[in-house]
Parts: sequence; structure tokens; C-alpha cells
Amino acid sequence: MAFTEDEIKAKVQDGYIIESVEEMTEGYRKSLIVQLTVQADTELISAPAYWMAARHAPSTNTQVSAHAIIQDELAHANIAYRLLEDLGVSREKLVYDRAPHEFKHPYGFDQPLDNWAELVVANGFYDRAGITLLSDVYRNTSYGPLKRALVKIDMEETFHLRHGEVWMRRLSKAGGEAKEMLQRAVDWMFPMTIEWFGLPDELKRHSGQLDYRLKGMTNDQLRQTWMASTVPLCESIGISVPAHFDEANQRYELDYPFPCRYDAAAKHWLFDEGEISWDEVFERWKGRGPMNEEFVESIRRSRSQVATWLN
Repeated sequence: MAFTEDEIKAKVQDGYIIESVEEMTEGYRKSLIVQLTVQADTELISAPAYWMAARHAPSTNTQVSAHAIIQDELAHANIAYRLLEDLGVSREKLVYDRAPHEFKHPYGFDQPLDNWAELVVANGFYDRAGITLLSDVYRNTSYGPLKRALVKIDMEETFHLRHGEVWMRRLSKAGGEAKEMLQRAVDWMFPMTIEWFGLPDELKRHSGQLDYRLKGMTNDQLRQTWMASTVPLCESIGISVPAHFDEANQRYELDYPFPCRYDAAAKHWLFDEGEISWDEVFERWKGRGPMNEEFVESIRRSRSQVATWLN
């Protein structure tokens, strides 16, 4: 059954669930492909980022936990790439034929995670962002196959988040150097995750995901949802973040210029330089971060190695 653009938007807003490509308009299909590609790439590139940090695990048991998270992320990526194949997109080409800078994961996953504190903050912040985004998709998406796939993903992402929260509490409670490392990780990763949710609503240029009910919340609503759990967590363990709850407006407000410049080499946000344009942010995103090529290559390398063994 084929719909016009106006018909499909009206039907999905009324609760209709799309189950096949045959029901989609080209606009719906393209918006879904963009969303799933971001989801798949994010899960995929998180694996080498977490893998390289897992070597800093304080014990064998904790390293096993970190590796279990990596295994989950790769499985989640495979689910999203498999859904893309149903839409006529080649998983092989997406993983192996694009230039590294063409991957669509958030800029945050192009940064190296250099110690155990940064890994667990990534679980506590980045995986929380993933849950925030995908829980909204699960509740609201009009695409049936994705809704069903997210049941498994949500349960496993919750484990990743709990791992991060537990270890953030432990490091803070330990005090001394451990707490200092945790605070340094939060200092650069909190603004990085705030940026993760994209343009403020008043500047948003495209509304396809909302029009086609591929998600239900706006960028700013998602950002507020993330802060509503992240800020209290950090405050409860004695870790400072550059944000506060504004009682008058009943919303979280940032205590720094947003957006602002980032020094990737130093892992430091240049708050003192003031607010910059989103065009500058997009330029940084398009240029990718310092680990972009290395992380993509680390994923691709396994194919050639296995081919050599089999031959």
C-alpha cells in the first residue's frame, strides 16, 4: 500500500505502524535511513573506543565487564545495519566502503578514552544519552521492526549505564587521585554529551523524524531529559558539572557558553572565549576527532586478517 507524503504523515501521527518498505514514501525511507545510520555507526564506533580504554581496567573482573559491554555494542550495531539492509542499504558498503569521516557517529566517540575513569564516565554519560534517545524512539517510533529490536537493546544499554554509575560512585568515594581523575573526565565529557543532542530547537532545520513519528521528543527536550538524571547523579557523588536547575523556569540551565570551542588535544573546553556559531561546530564535526581514522581502521582490519587466515 503506497501513501502520499501528506497521507503517511497523518497516518503515523494517528498511531499507524509501518511494517514494510512498500508502505513508505521516499521521504519516510530517507529519514529512517539517516536515523538508523547514526544509530548503527554510533554503536559500532563505541566498540574500539571502549576496547582501547578497557586495558586500564583495575582487575580481570572489571575488564571482563568492559568487554561484555563492547560485545553488546557490536551486536546493537549489527541490528541497526540489518534493519538498514531491509531498506535497500548495503551493510558491507556502510562499514567498509565509506571514508572514516563519512561515518555519522557523534563527535564524542572520536576522542580517545585514556583511563578507567573516562571509560566509566562514557558509560554513565554517553550510554545514558543513547538510552535517552532510543527510549524516546521506542515509545514513539512508527517503524515496527525498529520498535521490536529496541526491546533487547534497551535492556543491555541499561546494564552499561548502571556499570558507569556504580563505578563513578566508587571512584568518587575513593577520593584522592581517583576522584580527581573522575572530575577531569566529567569536565570534558559533560559538555561533549550536551552537544551530542544537536542544534537547539529554534535553529533546527529539518523536522522529518518528528513529522514521520520516527521519534517523539525535540533536541532540547532530549537534552533536558539527559540532564535531569545526569546532573543529580554528579551532585550526589560530589562531582561538579557546569549546569544547574532553574527553579523559576523549571528547567536545567548551562553555566557556560553553548556552543563553544573545544581543544581536542588538551581535552578542554574554551569557555572563556565565549559562544561560537553552530557553523563552527559543524565544521569541527565534519573534520572529525583525533581517533576517527584509527577507530574505523581497527574495525576494518579484522576482515583482512580473517581472510588471510582462511586462505
